[in-house]
Amino acid sequence: MLQRTIPRLFEDSVAKYADRPYIWEKQNGGYMSFSFRDVRELVSLTAAGLMAIGIKKGDRCALLSEGRCDWIVTELGILYAGATNVPFSVKLEEYEELKFRLSHSECRFCFVSGSQAAKIFKIKRDLPDLEKIFLFDGEPQDSDETTLKDLQELGRKYIEAHEKEFDSLWQSIQESDLANICYTSGTISDPKGVMLTHRNYTANVEQACNMVHIPQDWITLMILPWDHSFGHTAGIYSFMAKGASIAAIEWGKTHLETIRNIPVNIKEIQPHIIYSVPALSQNFRKGIERGIRQKGKWPERLFRMALKTAYKYNGLGINKGRGARKILKPLVFFYEKVLFSRIRSSFGGRLNYFIGGAAVLDCEMQRFFYALGIPIYQGYGLTEASPVISANTPESHKLGTSGKPLPDLELRIIDDNGQDLPQVETGQITVKGGNIMKGYWKNEQATQKALQNGWLYTGDLGYIDEDGFLVVLGRKKSLLIGDDGKKYSPEGIEEAIINNSRYIEQVMLYNSQSPYTVALIYP
Repeated sequence: MLQRTIPRLFEDSVAKYADRPYIWEKQNGGYMSFSFRDVRELVSLTAAGLMAIGIKKGDRCALLSEGRCDWIVTELGILYAGATNVPFSVKLEEYEELKFRLSHSECRFCFVSGSQAAKIFKIKRDLPDLEKIFLFDGEPQDSDETTLKDLQELGRKYIEAHEKEFDSLWQSIQESDLANICYTSGTISDPKGVMLTHRNYTANVEQACNMVHIPQDWITLMILPWDHSFGHTAGIYSFMAKGASIAAIEWGKTHLETIRNIPVNIKEIQPHIIYSVPALSQNFRKGIERGIRQKGKWPERLFRMALKTAYKYNGLGINKGRGARKILKPLVFFYEKVLFSRIRSSFGGRLNYFIGGAAVLDCEMQRFFYALGIPIYQGYGLTEASPVISANTPESHKLGTSGKPLPDLELRIIDDNGQDLPQVETGQITVKGGNIMKGYWKNEQATQKALQNGWLYTGDLGYIDEDGFLVVLGRKKSLLIGDDGKKYSPEGIEEAIINNSRYIEQVMLYNSQSPYTVALIYP
């Protein structure tokens, strides 16, 4: 049986979609594309270069860069060489945080973009395992530095003399081999390195693609950091599997400049789908509402009336236009023609929907974008699950939920004794499937706590509602319990305030060694 690895996934896509554009990148003022065949050639040279300098199977290589073609070329090159990629977020600003991750993972090589290189240069003397730094941009200043282009040139010479050895190596990779070590945030304790295998990723890609249809001619603008497990799997690898395209945002010299580039890039790329997180959705909404206000009092009043009508007509999505809501259809159609369609044009004109994840998105925000005709289909996942566990889709969705569990994934809601709970009862979410991590790098205690008999204990509380949709309440340790025994999440309380719920409740911290009571007064 062929091993279901990431190189094999890519090879299959290259065979099917060789001349189709895979990656779009802004260069010299305009977007240019790299086909699947183009990327495959660069990946081969990168992997062969690593083989030429003596990389060994299982070696760890760090990758610190903004999203760009070189990011994917590097990750795939590392994987083709039988090594493990350790991707880092460009948001890591604390040198001690970065040093811990590099030291803990014992990275032998590090690939870094010019804008991030100073972070590595400052700490490299404190990293005895780090042998070589490969720069995407700029010139080497030290003997332990070289460029990605020089590595690829070395790879070109290696392949000419060792083509059979090169093919033999990538074809020998097992689906149980490590692909990534992805570090958690570590806000309270040291971050944990989540070990994800080749099969973890390819399984999650299969699960996601069986749930969400991605046509070949689709393109997405990858706004999320590419090391992020959400964008990594749902964007980079799922679009790869379907022969579709991904585009990198135009990175500026500052974070603010990058943010300002996003609306411009959206109009240039005209994406069919965008992966989003709550903070990004909030920024989009603020921009829309600001634009409406600037048009004057009457357009703003019309907009509020249109939203109110669309909210009533759409319901929770699952009951859109049903029953008495039918009478609102002509009015919704009118608002769609004169207002909502014009707002959508600012997103390029081809945007079908967002896919939301990473954190709970309040239902009112979901109602807002659903009314505009560009729904945010909320999902749920964890890095430990590669990461997607459930998702709403165009065919099956319910606002306020995290959708239905992916196919080929077992999901149970259990009580504190590990017993299954009936539908609509709240308990801990546990999952089992090919996408569940191998464990935590060099942390057996944490691994044994999280993985029990093949099941991942997520630490999140939730329930399956009467329609079969997963409702995620939040982390178990931060849940709140009312004096009637009912459980509340901080996110739910915040949403209740936003939605003007009218009641007073007494709650106390759940599972706290020093529980205390808080009076929550809602307007």
